[in-house]
Amino acid sequence: MADLPSVNAFEIETFKKISQSNADGPVFMLNLNKYRGDAHYPNGQLYKDYMAVLDELLSQVGGVILWRTTVLGHVVGNQDIDEALGVWYPSHQAFLNLMSAPASSENMRLRALAVDHADLHRCQAY
Repeated sequence: MADLPSVNAFEIETFKKISQSNADGPVFMLNLNKYRGDAHYPNGQLYKDYMAVLDELLSQVGGVILWRTTVLGHVVGNQDIDEALGVWYPSHQAFLNLMSAPASSENMRLRALAVDHADLHRCQAY
């Protein structure tokens, strides 16, 4: 995987094991993003460029953003985020392929400029 902050090596290994098994199948990722001020979320050009390249990258691996929503605040806890995205992948291998897909380097470049913090949660796909 790329040099992403706070990568959970155990989860990446779990992805790899599942991707190499007969149990590989769809996976849903919940993405919780906090954007940098320069991104001017949700209407800034940097944010829009990042989302356009993300859409391109996802299409290259068979993934799709099922929904995205602006987070207005947090009622419990103290995680400050701007946006939640629900991303579906056809397999765990498809998720792993993000790092080698043609649009990956441009996605990572824009991500570094636009995203202050992101948490990704692996969820059961239905």
